Amino acid sequence: MLDFTWKVFSETGSIDTYLLYKELEKKSHSSPEDQEEELAEIDFPVM
Repeated sequence: MLDFTWKVFSETGSIDTYLLYKELEKKSHSSPEDQEEELAEIDFPVM
């Protein structure tokens, strides 16, 4: 999916496609533990 999104971006220059690519890239690199920590921070923000 990342390759396809990058190819579409490189051919069209669409900012929306680039932002989608970066979001997919970020999610593909995060581990399940990271996702749990992110959700916990949303529920109980650290101040």
